[in-house]
Amino acid sequence: MKLAARVGRIVPSPTLSITATAKSMAAQGIDVIDFASGEPDFDTPEPVKAAAEAAIRAGFTKYTPSSGIDELRVAIADKLKEEQGLQYDKSQILVSCGAKHSLYNLAEALLEAGDELIIPVPFWVSYQDQTLLNDATPVLLQTREEDGYTISQEALEAVITPRTKAIIVNSPCNPTGATYDRTTLEGIAAAALRHDLVIISDEIYEKVLYDGTQHISIATLSPEVAARTVVINGVSKAYAMTGWRIGYAAGPKPLLTAMANIQSQSTSNPCSISQKAAVAALRLGNPFTKTMVTEFDRRRRVMVDRLNKMPGVTCCMPTGAFYAFPNVSGLLGKRWKDQPIGSAANLATYLLNEAQVAVVPGEPFGSDIHIRLSYATAMEAIERGLTRIDAALRRLS
Repeated sequence: MKLAARVGRIVPSPTLSITATAKSMAAQGIDVIDFASGEPDFDTPEPVKAAAEAAIRAGFTKYTPSSGIDELRVAIADKLKEEQGLQYDKSQILVSCGAKHSLYNLAEALLEAGDELIIPVPFWVSYQDQTLLNDATPVLLQTREEDGYTISQEALEAVITPRTKAIIVNSPCNPTGATYDRTTLEGIAAAALRHDLVIISDEIYEKVLYDGTQHISIATLSPEVAARTVVINGVSKAYAMTGWRIGYAAGPKPLLTAMANIQSQSTSNPCSISQKAAVAALRLGNPFTKTMVTEFDRRRRVMVDRLNKMPGVTCCMPTGAFYAFPNVSGLLGKRWKDQPIGSAANLATYLLNEAQVAVVPGEPFGSDIHIRLSYATAMEAIERGLTRIDAALRRLS
């Protein structure tokens, strides 16, 4: 059987793959500590679960409009207006099966062969593969750890070509936890306006912020910027609802209509029950989010402090999301028995096999000298896992 050529351009999600491996080992009775999963360990808030239960008992179990129920789209519009001052009609909002699905709908509606999409590095793994699946070319914009992974306008201008169609903005960022300030966003917006680019603003971690950092959506900079920006968000991270699979996009009506048409011919509507739950999350969930982020902050400080005390490791303090992205270049070239640690992927394999700790290597994110650890897990697991990593690193020669 001859498969479509696009299948050979991509690989399975490495984070999901490593998480599956860790769960498989745990099922075999191995005590694996999972720092790979990109999801909160908190349970979904009770008001959200109650709304889902009420939906089931009321028989809200049939097809809904493929773009999402009006109640949820209005709740999203209200959220965007109240929290960010963004004004959208419900026709400009599409509810999908997770923010990843929203991004894929957008890639299908926007990109085609010959187009280029600028992706700042390090990047969330699916940006590149979704671009390739839609026959376009990812253009990787390098950023520097010592600059806080910020995007300079000069570097951005240098990679724009006549084929550039759009740029990804991911703040707070997965995997680095970096956030963009207003000056950085203004530079990106200026380039987008000058070159007629679409801005894809992935804001899924917008509520997971620390040290007084304020989230700024690039769409708020001006009406002209909003007119070319698609805001991507969802309920997975802020309300511990990863399995409910509700994401959304808001943006220019012609583009959102095209995305909705694509969704109507692919998945149809998101889960009816999850949509009712998402309404409750958006209306009632902020106190829960604040409590969760306070705990993430405590874990963040412990993890980064411990990582910076390990041999060959340095780690910046993230200002958003729930990941540490330590630089492990000081470990590359070391050995375990007869096996060289020549890459972040080698190190991740070593830690899984020898320390029973799952981390994600940096290569799928665009870096071969970093690994990613999630601190969205219990403090006890964080402390045990870091102790194991420390001991394993000290065994390298």
